[in-house]
Amino acid sequence: MAIEIARAACARRLLRWQPALTRLNSWTSHSRQSNLAVTSRRFSTEAPPAAADKPYYVTTPIFYVNAAPHIGHMYSMVLADVFKRWHVLRGNKTFLCTGTDEHGMKVQQAAARADVDPKQFCDENAKKFEELAQLSRVDYDRFIRTTDRDHVQAVEHFWFLLRERGLVYEAKHEGWYSVSDECFYPESQVVKHQDPFTGAVYMASAETKNKVEWVEEKNYCFRMTELKDRLLDFYEKNPGWIEPAYRMNEVVDWVKNHLEDLSISRPVQRLTWGIRTPDDPTQTIYVWVDALINYLTAAGYPNWIPGEAHKGGWPADLHIIGKDILRFHCVYWPALLMALDLPLPRKVLVHSHWTLNRKKMSKSIGNVVNPLYAINRWGVDTARFYLLSEGGISDDADYSNDTLVVKYKKYLQSGFGNLLGRVTRSKAWNLSEIVKNNFDETKMASRPEIPESLQPAITSLEDALVDLAPSVAQRMEDHNPVGAIRKILEMGASLNQFLTQTQPWSLVTSESPADRAAAEKVLFLAAEGLRISGILLQPFLPDKAWRLLDILGVGHDARTFSHAVLRCDSKYGVPMAPTGSGRADGLFPPLIEDMDVNFGGSGKNKKTAKNQPPPPA
Repeated sequence: MAIEIARAACARRLLRWQPALTRLNSWTSHSRQSNLAVTSRRFSTEAPPAAADKPYYVTTPIFYVNAAPHIGHMYSMVLADVFKRWHVLRGNKTFLCTGTDEHGMKVQQAAARADVDPKQFCDENAKKFEELAQLSRVDYDRFIRTTDRDHVQAVEHFWFLLRERGLVYEAKHEGWYSVSDECFYPESQVVKHQDPFTGAVYMASAETKNKVEWVEEKNYCFRMTELKDRLLDFYEKNPGWIEPAYRMNEVVDWVKNHLEDLSISRPVQRLTWGIRTPDDPTQTIYVWVDALINYLTAAGYPNWIPGEAHKGGWPADLHIIGKDILRFHCVYWPALLMALDLPLPRKVLVHSHWTLNRKKMSKSIGNVVNPLYAINRWGVDTARFYLLSEGGISDDADYSNDTLVVKYKKYLQSGFGNLLGRVTRSKAWNLSEIVKNNFDETKMASRPEIPESLQPAITSLEDALVDLAPSVAQRMEDHNPVGAIRKILEMGASLNQFLTQTQPWSLVTSESPADRAAAEKVLFLAAEGLRISGILLQPFLPDKAWRLLDILGVGHDARTFSHAVLRCDSKYGVPMAPTGSGRADGLFPPLIEDMDVNFGGSGKNKKTAKNQPPPPA
């Protein structure tokens, strides 16, 4: 009887549902028959070949709103933004989803401690995460909240289909539950743990060291163990599904040795803040089932037209997650999708954490890096540069303002900033004329032979410039943005070294035609290196790269990946932005170097930077 009630309720919802997707191409609601036809047909969990009209779909995890954003949240956002912008640079249609996870026990308890209504608590904190995304220059297409109406309806629909397929059963569940981790742990994953600060001894997750408590309750369970063989078969056939590859070993080990049926609801007496199960108002849907479905909601689920589901972006091309939520995304999520025969995401990129003084960040001891403070102090592109060039994919990265300043000086200020000034500010040459001359076949034919002593350096740089875009592209294909930005930064250092070695400022005033020809060749290659590097830097440092290209005079329609080729643009050289006159007004001006400050959180050990304004409200 309950399942019939749920079926009728789901049909009524589908008839009245108007999805609220905030994207350029709005969706139109369709009939109950269309929706049920597409969701009841069998999909292959193997991702089909990408259709030409499928956007490249990249996601961040949705961030839990029980506390304020920290630097790790910004890192996840910026990583996703780089991949989106990279595909825009390549001329692809793209879709980026980020947002907030707003249900569950932790939020319920945090709201109670703050003495506010849970929805009000979520509204206030979701705004902070959206502000962080905007200040970080994340070009998102949807900021999803799990309290959004279309998401609630998608979760209810997903639940209904699981029930219809007989994959959900009611049972008395007992086990070790962690409120902090929002999950049950098997006995084999629970240990006695002593808090290093208080000395208190308690039962904890062996993985996270968060406290667990023994819980006995009635709830609904998902028959995840029935999918064990399908999961293991998928992992075996898709060994590169998870990056870095060694994370796959953790996932396979969990499924082989610890997989259990998953408790997917909580009694409403214990958890009121969440989506109620459609067929039993005494139960609330488990927050991780609710949260994971956001990736489908943003792609238009379940309002997919048969044959056109891919137009919303599904399957996701790239999920970006932190290592602490690996199991949820690489065990629970594929199992849930397999249960409904929906295609699995194409790739999961798992990044490591940021530490401070080699210690895990913790709000309780006050060593949490406040990303709004970092953006306010260093500027958004400087903060992005540091996170992207030093961030850890395989290993944790340690946040340090000292290191940030050193890297900024070396690669940005003394690198591209210095290089841009050397090429564009001199009155000894006209960059626009140099560019034109290098495309003038008549002048090139009559150009004197360049001195033999300069030929090796010129040939080496030409080879490096030809190789730069393909090398960066290969690193991005390998989901290695750290390697990609470092490759571009190395080019900046090489170009400066090239100018120092060849000294065009001396050659350009020489009475020798060969020397003057060499100066023109050298300066053209330096300008080409700046132009190509600026184009490739756009996904990483969107504002600074754009200004670099403006100062070079590169046309707005000549900044795509296809233009990151040696000798493909003959029209640049006339600045469209001030070149500046020195370090202070250059592309990368000096930083305020108060080296005492490592973090801007509100914890006990916070230090205040001299003459620094407070973080943005």
